[in-house]
Amino acid sequence: MRAPLSADALDQIFREARTYKWWTDDPVTTGDIEAIYELMKWGPTATNTTPARFVWVTTPEAKARLEPLLDEGNRKKTTKAPATAIVAYDLDFDQFVPFLVPHNPNARSWFADPELRAFEGLRSSTLQAAYLMLAARALGWDCGPQGGIDREGIDREFLAGTSWRTNFIISIGRGAPEGLRPRAPRLSFDQANRIV
Repeated sequence: MRAPLSADALDQIFREARTYKWWTDDPVTTGDIEAIYELMKWGPTATNTTPARFVWVTTPEAKARLEPLLDEGNRKKTTKAPATAIVAYDLDFDQFVPFLVPHNPNARSWFADPELRAFEGLRSSTLQAAYLMLAARALGWDCGPQGGIDREGIDREFLAGTSWRTNFIISIGRGAPEGLRPRAPRLSFDQANRIV
């Protein structure tokens, strides 16, 4: 059995991690983005379908394209972030299933129904987005996930001509403490759990 992570590591990933709205000027490089992806890709998804796709918005030009597709309250904080990942899911993720599920040659047929494929794409890409935030935090970055976006507009602006569809966005960088509210409460174990 492996030893638990240290208390410091658990604090960094969970207990002291916050959803940041403001950012320092520290850059997130291509190498940093690749390191985050290379760590997060190992998280489990349904049948190893891994339907998440990511578009990394890092340049001033790309940020200017994204800005009008954000809710008004999200614009300034998102364009200030050094990197924002558009978390998408591939409606045609099944094309990779023969590669991703080599132990079952019939696995692609499980996703023949487009509605099922869209549901699974959304569900598993949301899991992968959570792994992305955990990987970023584990590597020393802060995250700011947001749902206040024009998903169809982002699809048109950044995903046109693909089978990818927007789920939500995550800004990543070094969080600046200004604007952080006191930590919000969480439900207790008894409020959120039943053991049967």
